[in-house]
Amino acid sequence: MILRLLNWQGIAGLAATLGIGLLLIAQKIETARWKKQSASFDQLYREQQSALATTVANARAAADQARAADHANAERVTAEQRTINERTANDFEARLAAARSDAQRLRLEPQTAADPGTRGNAPVPSIPASSDGPAEGAGQNGLPSSDALTATEQAIQLDQLIKWVRAQGAVDSNPSH
Repeated sequence: MILRLLNWQGIAGLAATLGIGLLLIAQKIETARWKKQSASFDQLYREQQSALATTVANARAAADQARAADHANAERVTAEQRTINERTANDFEARLAAARSDAQRLRLEPQTAADPGTRGNAPVPSIPASSDGPAEGAGQNGLPSSDALTATEQAIQLDQLIKWVRAQGAVDSNPSH
């Protein structure tokens, strides 16, 4: 019986059966290797997903922190600018009031100096100026007193504007900390 199997067809059948068996064994080994590798790929994938979630959470936290810092900085800058505006406005009003008071005092001084002896009496009219001289008396800077006050007010306004611009420019809106 074994002799019958040893003919060329039997040997071919045995070889085919042995080859298929070896292929099945090789396939089982390959399947086990791929399962093991698949498990490591799955673990790597989960680690990367966890790292991505951590990165996204950190980025969101950093963005929230930056937003809060920007908001605090904007409030600080706004408060500094408001303080500068108030201080400048107060200084401006005080300087204008002082200039107006000085102008009023200077207007009254020539009238009292022209007629020092009469306190309750009507002042004696002065002699009109000749037509060769100026129509109005010039002040210290060569302007009539009404124009002198306006020029002083404008000078104060420009000076306060310059101070305001410099103070506003000195506010650091981008701190480096």
